Amino acid sequence: MQLYYAPTSPFSRKVRVALRELGLEKQVREILIDPWTDDALRAHNPLAKVPTLILPDGMAVYESAVICDYLDQVARASGASDGIIPQDGIARLNALKWQGLADGMMAATGRLFADAQRPEDDRSDFVMERQAQAVQSSIDAILDGLASLRTEDAHLGTYSVLVGLYYIDFRWPDRRFDIPVRVRDWMAIMSEREAFTETVFHLPHDTDAKSID
Repeated sequence: MQLYYAPTSPFSRKVRVALRELGLEKQVREILIDPWTDDALRAHNPLAKVPTLILPDGMAVYESAVICDYLDQVARASGASDGIIPQDGIARLNALKWQGLADGMMAATGRLFADAQRPEDDRSDFVMERQAQAVQSSIDAILDGLASLRTEDAHLGTYSVLVGLYYIDFRWPDRRFDIPVRVRDWMAIMSEREAFTETVFHLPHDTDAKSID
């Protein structure tokens, strides 16, 4: 399999974390690209977005949540791991709920960052404030629900939330948003996992290209 990704994309990082947590990293070749300019990506994905996973038969799978679900099934079927998405009941709903919140938080963070790069006369203060409120409200919800994001029983929702929080720090290093100490302590514990140390956000450079055979 092949995974097209960008090192600044939180959705790419979520999938790359999932790969490692599922023990599938040696089965996937990770290909760094610029989704804005690389024609190879659009040839596989009409949306020209990362992450995009290419299966052995050539089928392209889009959207990080769909990719993670597929990889979870592959890992379970192959015996690589017991999976990172609970299969039944409230545990499954809880993991998917947290993934949904994190995905929305990451999207709002990215949109706010993109709008902030525009000339002042080309910005919408209303839209920017709405995105900022979405980010901060998500952080508040994470604090309130931290007890259900236990480090010893991590799942896809846990990993998604952590990626989302570090994406906020990556895009807003001036700490524009208030991430409480309790949440930062939790982040520090979780970020020691190899899946996170190997997928740190950064601007692209030549040494990023990585193949896993």
